[in-house]
Amino acid sequence: MIKVDKLFKNAIVLTVDEKFNMYEMGAVATDKDKIVAVGPEKDICGAYEGAEVIDCKGKVLMPGLVNVHTHVPMTLLRGLSDDLRLDVWLMGYIMPVEREFVSPEMVVLGTKIACAEMIRCGTTSFADMYYFEKEIAKTTAEAGMRAVCGESVLMFPAPDASCYEDALKLCEDFIKEYKNHPLIVPAVAPHAPYTTTPEILQACADLALKYDVPVLMHLGETAGEVEGVNKQYGQNVISYAKSQKLLQTKLSGAHLVHIDESEMREMARNNCGGAHNPSSNMKLASGAAPITKMVELGMNVGIGTDGPSSNNDLDMFEEIRLASLLAKLQTGDPTSLPAKTIIYMATRGGAKSIHIEDLTGSIAVGKRADMILVDLAPVHNSPRFKRDADGIYAQIVYASKSTDVSDVMVNGKWLMRDKKLLTIDETSLLEEAKRFAAKVDAFLAEREQSLLSKLVAIGGATQDESFEIQTKVKVSDLNPVIEKLNSSNIVIREKKHYKQFDTYFKFNSTGEMVRYREDELIDEAGKTVSVRPRLTLIGEAKHGISEDTKSLISRSRYIAQAGNSLRFYREYFKPDSILEVQKDRQRFHVTFEENNFFINLDEMNQPEIGKYVEVKATTFSSHDAEQKNKLAGKLLEALGLTKDSSIHEDYHEMK
Repeated sequence: MIKVDKLFKNAIVLTVDEKFNMYEMGAVATDKDKIVAVGPEKDICGAYEGAEVIDCKGKVLMPGLVNVHTHVPMTLLRGLSDDLRLDVWLMGYIMPVEREFVSPEMVVLGTKIACAEMIRCGTTSFADMYYFEKEIAKTTAEAGMRAVCGESVLMFPAPDASCYEDALKLCEDFIKEYKNHPLIVPAVAPHAPYTTTPEILQACADLALKYDVPVLMHLGETAGEVEGVNKQYGQNVISYAKSQKLLQTKLSGAHLVHIDESEMREMARNNCGGAHNPSSNMKLASGAAPITKMVELGMNVGIGTDGPSSNNDLDMFEEIRLASLLAKLQTGDPTSLPAKTIIYMATRGGAKSIHIEDLTGSIAVGKRADMILVDLAPVHNSPRFKRDADGIYAQIVYASKSTDVSDVMVNGKWLMRDKKLLTIDETSLLEEAKRFAAKVDAFLAEREQSLLSKLVAIGGATQDESFEIQTKVKVSDLNPVIEKLNSSNIVIREKKHYKQFDTYFKFNSTGEMVRYREDELIDEAGKTVSVRPRLTLIGEAKHGISEDTKSLISRSRYIAQAGNSLRFYREYFKPDSILEVQKDRQRFHVTFEENNFFINLDEMNQPEIGKYVEVKATTFSSHDAEQKNKLAGKLLEALGLTKDSSIHEDYHEMK
C-alpha cells in the first residue's frame, strides 16, 4: 500500500480531464499539494492508504471553480450605486470613491471578504486586477486560495501610482517577489484601451514577455470602446491589441462583448484567453458576448463574475447557469453551450484561459489538489436520473446552488469543512465592512452635488492627460512669429483656424469651474466648416511654475461632449458667476526636437487684451512632462520670443 496524506472515497468523481472521465463510485488520493491517483474506488482504495480518509457520502467531488475575471477588493463597493450606465457608474461613483478610499488596508479587508465568499461558493482560483496587488496577493495566499493577480496600469494617476511609469515599476517589483509562489501567479494588468496608450500597452507587453507572466485586460466591453479604438487607431480592438504586441503574451481579455469572428480567430490562433462575464454585462447593459461562436472557433474561454460592485456577488454557480441560459437565448438554440461545456469553462477551460492549466482546473494526476464537494441531497437537487451519464453536469449547472458546496480544498489544504471556514474569521470582517460603508456614505452624501458627478451624469467624461505644460507671451504682431514657424527647425504637422467661444461657470465654494466651449473650424475662405461643443471641468489649481523655464505645469482635467444648449448648462450647473472669453486662434501642431507641441496664435476679442503666442504640451508621463517643460523655453526662443516675458495666467484670469 502506498501511503498518502488524504484519500477521498465514496464520491461521484467528475475529473473534467481530457477525456471527461467520471467515476460514479470513485476515489482520489492526494499527497501534500498534488493529486497522485484518481479512478474507481476499488482500485484506488486497494492501492493507497490515507493518513486522512474522507468519506464523501455520495457527494460530487469535482475541480474547484475558476473565476477568470474579478476585482476582489470591490466587495467593499458592492451596492454602492446600481442601475446606472457604465460611464456614469464608473466615473461618477466608483472612481471618485476609489480615489478617496482605496488603500492597502481597504484592499486587504475587501480581499478577505471576497475570499470568504468565493470559498463558500466553491471557487478555488481567480484572476484579479486592481490596485495594491501585492497586498491582495498576500491576503489571498493567507486565505489559502489560488490566484492570478494583475497590478493595474493606467495612463491616469491611480491610488497606488502617481503615473503609469510608477505603476509599471510597482508591477515589476510585484512580479519579482511572487514569480515562483505556490499559490500566486503575478500578472500585468493594463486596464483597457480607453485608459491606456499604445506606449503603455507596449511597455506592459514587454514586461509580461520579459518575465513570462499573464496579461489581464478589459477588451471589447462596450460599443463605445470599440468605436473609439476604430476612430483613433483605424483598427478593431484585437488588431489594436496585436499591434501593441499583446497577442504575443499570455493574454486574457475580459468581456469581449463586441468582437467579430475574425477577432475571435486571431485570439484562438495566438492561444489568448477570454473571460465571459454574463451578469456584469447584462447589469451594465454592455451587451451579450458571442460566447457560443468563441467556443466553436476554439478560443480558450472561461467564466468570471467581474467585480462585486457590478455583479453584485462572486457566486460562480449563478454565473455558470446564466452563461448557459444566455447563450441559448442569444442563439435561439437550446443546444448552445450545454452543461458539460459550461462545467469545462468553469474549471479546466477557465484555468486555460488565464494560463494556469498546468496547475489546476481538473482532477488529474500531477495537478494541484484544488477540489470541492457538492452535496446532491438537498430537495432542489432531487431526484437524480442516471440514464444519461452526462446528466450530472446538467444537474450541477441547472439545479445545484453554491450553498450545496460543503467542503473546499486548495493545494491539498482544507479551506472549508462541513461549511465551516477554516482560514477566515467572517464575523470580524462584517463589522469592519459596516464601518467602511458608513465612511463612504458620508463621503458621497457630502459630494453628491459635485461638478464631476453632474458632468458625467449628462455627457460622460474622460480624464485628459495627467500633465499640461503651458506658457504664453504677449506680442504686438503675430506675423514675425509665423515667419519663424515657417523657417526654423520646427516641423508643422497640422494647422487649423478656429473661432473659440468660451463660457466659464464659476463655483466659489470649491474653486472649480466648468467651461463650455464652442470651437468653430474656419476654412481658407473664412467660412465656418463645423462647430464642436465641449465641456471641461477645471479643478482647483494644481500647478507650479518652473523656475528654470518659466512654464506652468498643471495636472489633469475632465472633458465631456456637450450635446445640449448653453442655456441648459447654465440652468443645470447653477454657477455662482459666469464670464465669457472669445478669441481667434491659429493652432499649429508641431514637432520640436522630436517632441510634440501645440503653438496657438491668439487674437483676443473678449476681453480685448491683445495678441498672444501660447506654447502647450500634454502628456501622461511624468518623465515626458519634465522633458517637454525644458523644451518649452527653447521653443519660445526659436519663435523669437523670450521665456522671461512668459505669462502664466489663463485668459479668463486676465483683464
